[in-house]
Amino acid sequence: MNAHYGFTATLTAKPGLGDRLVDLLLTGLDEGSPGASEHCLVYLVSRSASDPDVVHVTEGWTSEEAHHRIFAGEAAQAIVARIGALLAEEPAYTDYVPVSGKATF
Repeated sequence: MNAHYGFTATLTAKPGLGDRLVDLLLTGLDEGSPGASEHCLVYLVSRSASDPDVVHVTEGWTSEEAHHRIFAGEAAQAIVARIGALLAEEPAYTDYVPVSGKATF
């Protein structure tokens, strides 16, 4: 399968809550969570090298429709609701159309 839709999000946690934010975002890979979907081909959580409270999420999906459908579900909405309480400011999103590349973990 190929990713035909993706985005990056930059999230800034309240001071000292970067670890909690990362831990919560990584639950997105748990069974039944959005990142575990067959339609989610890339789910990468990264931290800023200079600020531990700044977290970046990169996602690649089979389609924009699949992303929106899965994020409308209960599991995704529960994670989104919990993320909001940890943030110091609104997340910044950039959507994109994947062309090619590689991810190996």
